[in-house]
Amino acid sequence: MAYEKLKKDYFIAVIGGSSISDSLYNIAYKVGWWIAKRKCILINGGCSGVMEASSKGAKDAGGLTVGILPGKEKDEANDFVDIPVPTGISEARNAIIVNMADGLIAVDGEYGTLSEIAFALKKKKPIVGIKTFDFKEIHKVDSPKEAVKKIIELINKRK
Repeated sequence: MAYEKLKKDYFIAVIGGSSISDSLYNIAYKVGWWIAKRKCILINGGCSGVMEASSKGAKDAGGLTVGILPGKEKDEANDFVDIPVPTGISEARNAIIVNMADGLIAVDGEYGTLSEIAFALKKKKPIVGIKTFDFKEIHKVDSPKEAVKKIIELINKRK
């Protein structure tokens, strides 16, 4: 697949915790599924929790997934990452995730998620959130379908 074709699609990052409940896993899965159904490319940190769930959802819907990995090995990616990108820079990879994304969807989250939110705010990238940090700049929604619809709407306003 050539990059020229991909330029027509949005790159949407899904960020969130690496240890999550079953209900949050289901939410993240559905976010990934809707991203793929909307013909967007999913980007995340490529590991467990929200990253794995959203990648699995996107793959189940026929989408493309990119994992920006903290370590130096491609095989540390979860089983649902199509394109593993080993960085060897640990949590500093969060800046790469944000730089690649046209917009971000936060599901729950911990300090790593908070750093991605901070990078996104600094770069004025839109963020939609489900059960995540409470900042006025984060557009809160209640469902995965609504999250994907809203992030695409916000991305379109920037273009």
